[in-house]
Amino acid sequence: MAGLRLGPLLRYADGATATVWVETSRPCAAEVRCADGSGGTARTFQVAGHHYALIPVTGLTPGTETAYEVALDGTRVWPPPDSRFPPSVIRSRADGDDVRVAFGSCRWAAPPADEHDPVGPDALDSLAARIAADPGAERPDVLLLLGDQVYADETSAAIRRRLAARRDLAEPPGAEVADYEEYTWLYYESWLDPEVRWLLSTVPSCMIFDDHDVIDDWNTSASWLADMRATPWWRERLLSGLMSYWVHQHLGNLSPAELAADPLYAAVRATPDGTDLLRDFACRADAEPSSVRWSYRRDFGRVRLLMVDTRAARVLEEDGRAMLGPGEAKWLREQALEGRESYDHLLVGTSLPWLLPHLVHDAEAWNAALCRGERGERWARFGERVRRAADLEHWAAFPGSFTALTELLAEVGTGAEAPASVLVLSGDVHHAYVAEPRWPAAAPDARVLQLTCSPVHNSIPLSIRVGFRFGWSAVARALGRRFARHGRCPRPVVDWRRTGGPWFGNQLMTLTLRGRSARLRLEQARENGALATVEESDLTPA
Repeated sequence: MAGLRLGPLLRYADGATATVWVETSRPCAAEVRCADGSGGTARTFQVAGHHYALIPVTGLTPGTETAYEVALDGTRVWPPPDSRFPPSVIRSRADGDDVRVAFGSCRWAAPPADEHDPVGPDALDSLAARIAADPGAERPDVLLLLGDQVYADETSAAIRRRLAARRDLAEPPGAEVADYEEYTWLYYESWLDPEVRWLLSTVPSCMIFDDHDVIDDWNTSASWLADMRATPWWRERLLSGLMSYWVHQHLGNLSPAELAADPLYAAVRATPDGTDLLRDFACRADAEPSSVRWSYRRDFGRVRLLMVDTRAARVLEEDGRAMLGPGEAKWLREQALEGRESYDHLLVGTSLPWLLPHLVHDAEAWNAALCRGERGERWARFGERVRRAADLEHWAAFPGSFTALTELLAEVGTGAEAPASVLVLSGDVHHAYVAEPRWPAAAPDARVLQLTCSPVHNSIPLSIRVGFRFGWSAVARALGRRFARHGRCPRPVVDWRRTGGPWFGNQLMTLTLRGRSARLRLEQARENGALATVEESDLTPA
């Protein structure tokens, strides 16, 4: 009999349809049965000896909520008979409903409940506990996970024990994951956490990778990539990372219509074993990053979300360095400008912040200038060493891309068809803050903000706390300008100021979007398992 190994994850959901992702123990027919009579079925597909299904659910009624079960070959497997959680539900949005978007990034898997958690309570566990305690209360309509859903290069003690039982950790990549099978262990550890498993079964989610989903500083530079490709273990790590991301995260980001039109998904489902097809796809993605699009768009009524790949889509050659390749940049521009009159809020999800503390921004721009040779060969070599050591690889480290994104956000936010707000949602930097740009000439009509929230569950070293607090100061700003002058860097096309934070802790931000108004709430996980509000503000344009 088939068993449920992982999931269910409620991924896509709109007014009438949804998708539910599962991993099973063997090939089978997976079925979602809803209490209102709606539902759907799908046969599993196989990758690397594992069996998965993405079940399309149809016939939902807008503006309603329905509990659901999962059955495999006709036998119910979810919810488990001993579940202490309320039933998993699918909430179908109706036109005009408020939209609540919770977001964050950087989550180490929480240890078992009977073990000490060295980094404090998990914000996702706390969110799950709150929803479970009062299922009818406010909950997110979607959870945006903005990168580092798993850590391939920073494994837990439990994972390290499993790795040591499988291979010699004295051989590279040591205690890091090496192949697809070991990637599955990371997802089991993260998504089988009881609170998180139930949360992801009842709150739709959108995901995008960041560096630790593959390795720290993934695609920092062309020379970094050349060094990695020279190692004997890198190719298998990268291909396995892309394959497992496609299976566990990317497929669920797509709508049923997009899935139906995806030739790779159709081919993998049509063959007894899709491993070779998916591996070939990952090889193409590695060799020709522009041939694959990991970015995607989701619309929630009059809220548009653009989730942007800022890792695999990069152009790394110093003479053409860009955060997004030409095709990806064109896609972002088209999706942001198309039908502006049809949305009130534009959310741009990018794992890496657009606006950073001024010292960090200027240091990254200076470093980029050194690396491209502005101060000569010796400075270029020094710049590359600094870039890798200090993780200087955010939007500021790609000056042309920073300028292009800034100008696009201003264009979107200007004119009679401008939305009420243009909000850039980011993570990565292990703290939270709000930053607001100030244009030298006419400001956009929309409220434009950088909203950064990280981590969901990770460590916050003292050096990060001190460094980022100092990075916003007047002294740091003056120091940053000295870096910029040495690198012969022009002033950024926009100025900005910090209007909230920095806040440190395991945390989530939630946006509540109602008509043309927007409210922001930042909550931190406390030792008692609760989420405590530390900031709440109105983002509505004045």
